[in-house]
Amino acid sequence: MLDFTAQEAAPETKYLRDYKIPDFTIETVDLNFDLHDNVTHVTSRMHIKRQGEKDAPLVLDGKDIKLISVILNNANAEYEVDDETLTIHNVPDEFDLMIVNDIDPASNTALEGLYVSNGMFCTQCEAQGFRRITYFIDRPDVMSKYRVRIEANNAKYPILLSNGNEIERGDAADGRHFVVWDDPFPKPSYLFALVGGRLGMVEDSFTTKSGMDVVLRIFAEEQDLDKCPHAMDSLIKSMKWDEDVYGLEYDLEIFNIVAVSHFNMGAMENKSLNIFNTKCVLAKAETATDTDFSFVEAVVAHEYFHNWTGNRVTCRDWFQLSLKEGLTVFRDHEFSSDMGSRAVCRINDVRTLRQHQFAEDSSPMAHPVRPEEYMEINNFYTMTVYEKGAEVIRMMHRILGPEKYRKAMDLYFERHDGQAVTCEDFVKAMEDGSGIDLSQFRLWYSQAGTPEVDVKSSFNNGKYTLTFSQKIPDTRGQTNKKPMHIPIELGLIDRYGNELLPNETILLDLKKSEQEFTFEGLEHKPIPSILRGFSAPIKLNTDLTRDEQIFLIGHDSDSFNRWEAAQEISTDIILKLVDDLDNGRELDLDYAFIDAIRLVLTDKSLDKAFIGEMLALPSEGVLGQKMDTINVDGIHEARKLVVAGLATALKDEMLAVYHECNTGESYEFTPEAVGRRRLKNMVLGYLMEIADTEIYQICKNQFYNANNMTDEISAFTFLVNSNSPDRDKAITNFYDKWHHDQLVLDKWFSAQAMSSREDVLDQIEKLNEHKDFDLKTPNRVRSLISVFCGLNQVRFHDKSGRGYEFLGKNIKALDPLNPQIAAGLAKQLTRWKSFDENRQNMMKKTLNDILAQDGLSKNVHEIVSKSLD
Repeated sequence: MLDFTAQEAAPETKYLRDYKIPDFTIETVDLNFDLHDNVTHVTSRMHIKRQGEKDAPLVLDGKDIKLISVILNNANAEYEVDDETLTIHNVPDEFDLMIVNDIDPASNTALEGLYVSNGMFCTQCEAQGFRRITYFIDRPDVMSKYRVRIEANNAKYPILLSNGNEIERGDAADGRHFVVWDDPFPKPSYLFALVGGRLGMVEDSFTTKSGMDVVLRIFAEEQDLDKCPHAMDSLIKSMKWDEDVYGLEYDLEIFNIVAVSHFNMGAMENKSLNIFNTKCVLAKAETATDTDFSFVEAVVAHEYFHNWTGNRVTCRDWFQLSLKEGLTVFRDHEFSSDMGSRAVCRINDVRTLRQHQFAEDSSPMAHPVRPEEYMEINNFYTMTVYEKGAEVIRMMHRILGPEKYRKAMDLYFERHDGQAVTCEDFVKAMEDGSGIDLSQFRLWYSQAGTPEVDVKSSFNNGKYTLTFSQKIPDTRGQTNKKPMHIPIELGLIDRYGNELLPNETILLDLKKSEQEFTFEGLEHKPIPSILRGFSAPIKLNTDLTRDEQIFLIGHDSDSFNRWEAAQEISTDIILKLVDDLDNGRELDLDYAFIDAIRLVLTDKSLDKAFIGEMLALPSEGVLGQKMDTINVDGIHEARKLVVAGLATALKDEMLAVYHECNTGESYEFTPEAVGRRRLKNMVLGYLMEIADTEIYQICKNQFYNANNMTDEISAFTFLVNSNSPDRDKAITNFYDKWHHDQLVLDKWFSAQAMSSREDVLDQIEKLNEHKDFDLKTPNRVRSLISVFCGLNQVRFHDKSGRGYEFLGKNIKALDPLNPQIAAGLAKQLTRWKSFDENRQNMMKKTLNDILAQDGLSKNVHEIVSKSLD
């Protein structure tokens, strides 16, 4: 356990078991904002009712607020105030309360509450930002109706926005103006939003299936308006999809989106006024990649879908965060699959889950989908809550089937519209709407860790048996876990590639620690296709032979499992090479694997995006998860050897594929065009590992002549990571061309941060001091520091320890400015136990140096202290 000095007590831990309803509820809130450059005057009028203990005082949350006055039923109130709360004793059971206070948005570098971004007022109130605006019961189970009046200088802030409908506007004294907004739907304080600034606008409309016309507006800086049409198109598609798939219509006559350059999160679903990080809304071919276009489409959909799964039905407390986030991530994943390639979307979702969430599950920060405790709620906007939470919903969807799932969702909205509820309420609706018992399945919400499932097969006298065994590893505070209900989608394939099961796939319900499933009447031993579509977020180990895995690559009707077979083989090959390198054995590649990849590469019947995914090797981070002690340098060298080996063996085929896909066509964001670019740049990446003069020239030509950012940044990234004599010239050229565009400049930083060249640490430290690097800008911090520490495993974990020193220095500098972003960076040190002793000692030293920082935020304190505990 850690020791704390008398002056540095540990932050308070909050527990799910301690939940109780608030003593008071706030029925209505009238807010008046008087915006000025150096101060904002806030007047809050609330109608409050007691609902809990009779003699309990009214305790309101507040932070960094200058309190002016407190009026209770038209009289001065007696109160106590400290750094976190305003307490009023002896209040009646129903009363009106007016609070006047001042705040300073311009100095709010935490970017929580009301702050200023590039001269624009904007808010971020989830999770606990509203308390930085005015005193309030700042928790999600207090739902109120809001009316908001905003006044500001007309010339500087012509656009004034808040939630709901605009009901009044007019001029005020001294060149000022005002707008009044009214939101008819009760909402928690975390969904409050305000924007004031000089912004341009693009406008469209959508007519709901019941005939209501909805005005759609996206606000951004004038120079960025040409990057908004894709987001608008994505919004319209989202509204239509939610009507078609879930029967859910939008419920107001206006829907606004605002693009903000300084934003801790990706976007925020505030009722009718979504606020977006510019990265998640601005896109055009010259400046955004295919990945960016897909990301914008998914994030716009995600925030829109929150209107029902998050706003109309919200979470009772922050322990229930996955109630809205896991469900909405599942919805946006399904939307993206319907808009593009379902197989490729599923592969990308699983790749993200394994790279980040599986790593989280194996770290000291492992926690259930519904956490039991937290010190700082912002630390639990995690991959587990979001991505694993989405997988939990996907498993329920599989277990219930589409029709029963839809019936259960209808029941969920019917029961809980306008309420703040729990994960248990959701699962209960799934049960009642489907008639299926999910008692054991609930363990997915309460047990942390990634289940590990082993499968053994046997075949005798026409009887084929699969024996499954499951275990859930111990995690912090949880041991001896119960067996989970794991849905396993299964197919059986004969030696000719024919499916042997009815409807090709069946669903097995694995519920015991060990369980057998038997299939009779088979002439020959089949090849099993297990966990089709990645039907559960588990680590699967089978007794499939290499030949059987190669057979699945060519014959499995499930695209995901074709990809998975290639991943398993390449993982085995790379890890064997690591062992061979360590032991000085002769190195060679599996020629059968090379031939299998050749067949995939040249198969004209396959979707090109899928071929690109088949070529993608497991990342160094995912490979490291396969080792008890991560061999950082061995994994990097072995993976490079496999890339070079495949490129050498398949050079002619790869060049042919490159030229076939390099059509020079105008940019289109269609599945077919995206697939061609994905495959083209995948093979170019391979070829650049064995680059000669011809290949360098191909890469240079693509970089200088590209008509879209996907091709330009791909070639640039390859050149940055190469020994090309044109490398430094390309870095200068890209900067000179794009330094005026902040989102593209982020890509310039990231491409250099991902380089595995041995001199990258020197380059990273120079970029950290670059005139365009700014610790106060979250996107810039993520583009350099997060990319380097999170994705560049071999250089971040350099045996010199310089990577750890670099991260520690930046966390300590960032924590006083923006604790939320600093805490996110600190998570890169939490898996220190997975590395060799030397690296462990250096990472622990960095963690202890951070912990010793005076005035350390509770955000960072929680991450670091739990890591060292």
